[in-house]
Amino acid sequence: MIKAYSRRKLQRTQSGRMMLLRNLTESLILSEKIVTTLPKAKELKRFFDKIMTSAKLGGITGFRRVNVHIKDKQVSKKIFEILVPRYTDRNSGLTQIFKLPKPRQGDAASMCIIKLVQ
Repeated sequence: MIKAYSRRKLQRTQSGRMMLLRNLTESLILSEKIVTTLPKAKELKRFFDKIMTSAKLGGITGFRRVNVHIKDKQVSKKIFEILVPRYTDRNSGLTQIFKLPKPRQGDAASMCIIKLVQ
């Protein structure tokens, strides 16, 4: 019996997909705005919301859950010192995706900007 797969595979193995999402998340947290393809941005939005929900738990539990995915100390410090206080009253919708009018020139992939909500 064939069942639906709920996530995009992004033409990568599971480990490659997780590393891609981790790297995109770290870049998004540090710069608060990145340019990427639309499917990657949609998956990044889901991944980032789950990390921030875990971070909002606070305490050692939230810290450990975030550090499972985020390995960079500077990024995890920014999550807990800047982003968690900024988004305490917000349950979801922490990112916005804006589609760019022109596709990427090399392969005509639809591009977008994903940024954190202020």
